Amino acid sequence: MNSLKTIAKGTLALSACFSVLVGCGGASADGEIANGALLRQETLYLSGQQNSAPGSFNPLAESWAASWPVGGRFNLMYEPLITYNSLNGQIEDLLGHLVEELSNNDSIVVDLNPAAKWSDGKPVTSNDVTFMFLRGSINTAEQISAIHVDTLKNDAGPVERLSFMVNKQARNNPLTVRDLLQATRIAPAHVFEPMIKEKGLDEVKKMLMDQNPVVSGPYGLQSYNESKIILKRRDDYWGNAALHNGQLPAPKYIVHPIYKNNEHNTIAMREGNLDASQSFIPRIERKAGAGVHTWWNEPPYFRPGAMPMLVINTTKEPLNDKRFRRALATAIDYTALRQFAVSNYTSSLKPGLIMPTDLEGKYIVDEDLSTYGANLSITDDAERLNVVKQMLSEAGIKSVFNEDGSLNHMENAKGERLPTLSITSPAGWTDWEAMVTIAVDGMRKAGIDIREGFVDGGQYWPAMGLGNFDLVMHKPVADVTPSLPWSRFNEIMSSRDWQPLGGWAGVNIGRYNKPGSPEYRPEVDQLLSAIPLMTDSSEIAKAYRELNKIFMEDQPSIPLVYLPEQFYEFSDRVWTNWPTAENPYAPAQLPWVASGTKILWNLKLAK
Repeated sequence: MNSLKTIAKGTLALSACFSVLVGCGGASADGEIANGALLRQETLYLSGQQNSAPGSFNPLAESWAASWPVGGRFNLMYEPLITYNSLNGQIEDLLGHLVEELSNNDSIVVDLNPAAKWSDGKPVTSNDVTFMFLRGSINTAEQISAIHVDTLKNDAGPVERLSFMVNKQARNNPLTVRDLLQATRIAPAHVFEPMIKEKGLDEVKKMLMDQNPVVSGPYGLQSYNESKIILKRRDDYWGNAALHNGQLPAPKYIVHPIYKNNEHNTIAMREGNLDASQSFIPRIERKAGAGVHTWWNEPPYFRPGAMPMLVINTTKEPLNDKRFRRALATAIDYTALRQFAVSNYTSSLKPGLIMPTDLEGKYIVDEDLSTYGANLSITDDAERLNVVKQMLSEAGIKSVFNEDGSLNHMENAKGERLPTLSITSPAGWTDWEAMVTIAVDGMRKAGIDIREGFVDGGQYWPAMGLGNFDLVMHKPVADVTPSLPWSRFNEIMSSRDWQPLGGWAGVNIGRYNKPGSPEYRPEVDQLLSAIPLMTDSSEIAKAYRELNKIFMEDQPSIPLVYLPEQFYEFSDRVWTNWPTAENPYAPAQLPWVASGTKILWNLKLAK
């Protein structure tokens, strides 16, 4: 009964919120906001990215500090050179065009679109690009050694060609250069460089840039407060003519309401006050009657794109023994994870670090999974317990139980008591909390002394970087990019930047495969260095097969489920023609990121 009261109160609060947000009044003839109201048939409501009061709209600020739609991979105000279509793996045009036939392991070549313009009428030029990549706030020096600019002449006028030179002396990795080209939003050099000259880069990065910012994208910042961010369509956006046959985006306004929790988000979706979201909504199939839909109409509902996992601190006993790590992986009830932790939003998990998707699945060799991988398909509890107990015995681990059958502690082969292990995970992330709880339950039943360790963000992020954990929940490479699955292997297994405990690790936070140690496997780093430079598809497949074998043998982390890059869910009560598996004109992404922004030109009002 209390939960029903809570939901009722939330519904009333949301109704009141949207009375203010949408309003009962109309708009003036030119569509401007009248009396604080927006016409519903002109406005698209999106959520799931901004969960706190807006701060900076500065494209030079660190991504974590900038508010939607400026931080991260958002194309609505500031745009990248190219976008990546996660449906088919194709690179698509935006500010530029990737010249694939000229791109190779030495340089990646992009032609700037001569039609591209800033909102102040000035053209987007190579100076804007070189500013952002070489003189702005991001450091691309390890990936790009230089940018060569040439001017081509053709009948339509001059075109600037940029060659992004792969830094051979540093990363020597054309894959990560491609990642940068679709992830880096270009800012206007003619706006920022004079300010940097006067104030310095650090001071300029602190500026809010929220008053009439100069942008290249299809929308500009209209207004914002602690409850919402409002964008207004730029009818003079250069891409309407150059990329969309003269058509305008369907919504005149885009509003991002700011909710305190997912429950408010769920209510707004169900009542048609929200058009699309990337928030976790449990049991999404029950919302279909209210017009809420996903990519597929049946499990797993969402296209997989990310792999949450338990990263293991391989420097600590007994976690430094791969036999024990494999026992940990085997002890988990993956059926329960799929059904109860993530509402069936994932297909059955396969051993290894490669996802069985259209883009990556070609690198999976099924016979290797049973030969090298832990057995993740055991459905009988008694069988799983027996298998894990045998694995623990082989690793020299003894489980000591109390008289009532509950687990007391573990001992190593010397008879020494081992400390209780802990899984570090952010508190309040409900789907992650459920995954950790189910994993701990399975491990303890099998005699593994481990507990949940839910902490706030202020503890979680430092612990992960410094190695202050036993196991930690982590989602490596959350975005689907051109470098997958290489980037996932690199983040979990690379020893190139190996750091000891207490040193900050950006990759390989589990400190796996320490160079110079007896367990060091040099072939891991050799493969990670070779794959980005390979051009023969059969050689690439062989290399990924070897990497996946090593991962399965050594088990430096424990993948738990396949989840989407975004929880793409939408309502068709106001706007229709959203992309789905039956209508796949765009990826399963909200219309603010990557190739998903083309949705804005395809939406139609419901009749």
